[in-house]
Amino acid sequence: MDLLTQGLLGAVLAQSVARPQEMRMASGIGLVAGVMADADIFIRSSHDPLLVIEFHRHFTHSIFFVPVGALVVSLLLGWFLRKRLPFSRLYIFSFAGYCLAGVLDALTSYGTHLFWPWSDERVALNIISVVDPVFTLILLLAAALAYKKITVVMARAGLVLATAYLCLGWMQLQRAEAMADALITERGHIKERLLVKPTLANLVLWRSIYEYENRLYADAIRVGFFSAPRIYPGTSIKKFVQEQDLPMLPASSVLAVDIERFSRFSAGWLGFDPVLPELLVDVRYANLPDSTDPLWAITINPEKAWEHAKYGVFRDISPETRQKFLALLMGSSR
Repeated sequence: MDLLTQGLLGAVLAQSVARPQEMRMASGIGLVAGVMADADIFIRSSHDPLLVIEFHRHFTHSIFFVPVGALVVSLLLGWFLRKRLPFSRLYIFSFAGYCLAGVLDALTSYGTHLFWPWSDERVALNIISVVDPVFTLILLLAAALAYKKITVVMARAGLVLATAYLCLGWMQLQRAEAMADALITERGHIKERLLVKPTLANLVLWRSIYEYENRLYADAIRVGFFSAPRIYPGTSIKKFVQEQDLPMLPASSVLAVDIERFSRFSAGWLGFDPVLPELLVDVRYANLPDSTDPLWAITINPEKAWEHAKYGVFRDISPETRQKFLALLMGSSR
């Protein structure tokens, strides 16, 4: 999730195991530890554009890396706190703050190497958006009250409420998946794969993508809390199959390897943009949930097979796109 939420979760976790006289130091230590896993964002190369997405949420987010990550945080902060806090307590707060950083990211749709090195699978449970203001506010209030009142009760209560909110996200996911299955049946399709994920900053509007006969279909599904569910039929895109779409590309070429890397990152949800056919799109994400317009993609040029593919982000924050998104979120007719 976003850095603020990661830091707040780390702070609340550290507060929940702190003694009263340690509460404020634990808050700061947990905050730093909570964001430390995302230091992998600095692993990048000007010559290899895909390196940054390949290593983001990689080994630093693995549950097996937690003891090492906590030790790194402890050693860094030990220079400043060694006269104020025993190293054993510093490590406990660092461990508490770091321990769920990868787990929290795995609850989103981006994909996290949660069990590296034993598994290279990117875990994505799709029950919460990468940015969710309600979840962030729960943690912010819990951290602030625990810091001010110097009590673990508020921190632990915040963790309970945050867990309840995640359970609500899981329930909403089940409802959205059931709606997606009903839509697929209504169309006479047979799903070969189905992915349902929350859209930005809410648990009401969901994006459904499924595969059928080498096409990927995107639809928006609104699962309100006090209103009837609603489906907004979307668009489809031809699935990318390298043997068919780029049969002459040498398998050992730099471009072919980059396509394979991007395919692993996107769990194989790839298709060529029909408007800009040089763009190979990660269909999991779009600016609107019923669209296949790319949020990010790589540029394919078979004539430059021995050069790295270019990675680009195509975020659309225009007033028109925002109005369309809000209309879907509020359940308005198109």
